[in-house]
Amino acid sequence: MRASHADRERTVDVLKAGFAEGRLQQPEYEQRLTRAYKAQTHAELQMLVADLPQGPVPQAQFVPQRPMVPATFMPMQMPMPVPTNSSATGALVCGIMTPVTWGLTAIPAVILGHKARAEIRRSGERGDGQALTGLILGWLAIGGWALFLLVFILSAAVNL
Repeated sequence: MRASHADRERTVDVLKAGFAEGRLQQPEYEQRLTRAYKAQTHAELQMLVADLPQGPVPQAQFVPQRPMVPATFMPMQMPMPVPTNSSATGALVCGIMTPVTWGLTAIPAVILGHKARAEIRRSGERGDGQALTGLILGWLAIGGWALFLLVFILSAAVNL
């Protein structure tokens, strides 16, 4: 098949790249250029660039070398610690504070405890024990106030 001007220019581009990369010496490069511009067929052009790469040459990728030290002597890879849910910590603190605050922090302890347990189930964080402890202490304080009010109301009703 006969070669076109565009075919010759593509061949010249490959030759230029080969010369720029140091694959061809100056005299050989000039000789091949002359033959490329005089070529009549694709076969003649192909013979001029057959020994040259005709596109980007793949470069060797950097592959990290394994150390020559046995794994026994390598430092241990510690997994990332799982964070503790902050609402669980808040529930525990509010639950512990209920006797000091006369039960004022019982409702926040219960709310934070339920919120924390839902977040822990969803995200896999730590702190379920803290949330449960805050819940129990909060409900005990609420129950204690409910019992106190019930006794107060019953004693007032009996005295009437």
